[in-house]
Amino acid sequence: MKKKFILDGLDCANCAAKMEQAINELDGVRKATVNFMTTKLVIDGEEEKMPTIIAEAEKIVKKFEPDTRMKKA
Repeated sequence: MKKKFILDGLDCANCAAKMEQAINELDGVRKATVNFMTTKLVIDGEEEKMPTIIAEAEKIVKKFEPDTRMKKA
């Protein structure tokens, strides 16, 4: 299952790379990509774990970029 988000307020390419790496380490994530230029986050993961993955991804985004919000794309 794929979910797409816009990272509203993302302004650090290095932070985007760190977010991508951390989200990819979450349980149930097959692949996550953060594109700094388009500010898109795409998470491909196990459907039954997706609510937890999204909640954890939001925490990761806030950790690296406190002013960035995840919005559904």
